[in-house]
Amino acid sequence: MTTLTAPLKSWPSRQPILFLILATVAWLALYQTLDPAAESLVAALPVDRDTHLGGALQFFFYDTPKVLMLLTGVVFVMGMINSYFTPERTRAMLAGKTEGVANVMAASLGIVTPFCSCSAVPLFIGFVQAGVPLGVTFSFLISAPMVNEVALTLLFGMFGWKVALLYLSLGLSVAIVAGWIIGRLKMEAYLEDWVRDMPKTAAQFEDAGATLADRIQGGFSAVREIVGKVWPYILGGIALGAVIHGYVPEDFMASFMGKEAWWSVPLAVIIGVPMYTNAAGVIPIVQALLAKGAALGTVLAFMMSVIALSLPEMIILRKVLKVRLIATFVGVVASGILLVGFVFNAVL
Repeated sequence: MTTLTAPLKSWPSRQPILFLILATVAWLALYQTLDPAAESLVAALPVDRDTHLGGALQFFFYDTPKVLMLLTGVVFVMGMINSYFTPERTRAMLAGKTEGVANVMAASLGIVTPFCSCSAVPLFIGFVQAGVPLGVTFSFLISAPMVNEVALTLLFGMFGWKVALLYLSLGLSVAIVAGWIIGRLKMEAYLEDWVRDMPKTAAQFEDAGATLADRIQGGFSAVREIVGKVWPYILGGIALGAVIHGYVPEDFMASFMGKEAWWSVPLAVIIGVPMYTNAAGVIPIVQALLAKGAALGTVLAFMMSVIALSLPEMIILRKVLKVRLIATFVGVVASGILLVGFVFNAVL
């Protein structure tokens, strides 16, 4: 197998370690300037900082570069790491493992692999061909979009390591348990016939043999590919978050998504399902909702439903799954998300 990219005659290729060190220092230095730069920009405008518009503009000017920098940094690093996790390698690691252990492995691999809900159909077919059990496949497909490096990094940057760790633990638990339950239900008969009848193939992979310089180029490629696709969702999410931050009264948001409203968690899940965005786009909205008094469990349930149960993903999966299996998948995952929301609201 060829390397990720042909070695380029550039400084990162000639001195990759020095490049990574200097790039990290420059990234950290620039990150420290974001807050004062946002305040200065608002001060330069004919807007009172203490008005609704001033607060919304400060939120937008600060969060836009912050989220884009966090996203670019983590996508670059994960682009390097993801060179070890090709689809073939991932299938080979999961094939032949017993259920339970394989569910844990599959959910854990979902965190570090670059597959989103758009990859659902080809991944599903590949897993079936490699002999990966149905429940294990679902553990991976739930974890990959929901518990991903972008969500974890942005949560860490905005809310600290405790919230990020809680999200990681709960997201993995939902993926593992939901996949295990689906596996126990023995629903292989509800795969579309053409998928179920495909001949099984051995899962094999070859070592890419990439150098550090190649992996750096892989990081740049990941940034161009991923950030280039998601930046409109990021801007949209931050703009909506800015409106919520600047204009939505705290009392209204607390009554709508607060702990006292028991129905807020299921309503948040229902609202989240038809939305089409990703972790990078939804987290600025989460930040604004929490700042306005929304309960953490309700907001996490909303975020998980947006990422893991999006309507477009269900439409894509309909190509390989029959309606009953899709309904079971949605029901099991939604139950797990509801449990997460209620538990968080009860203990925090």
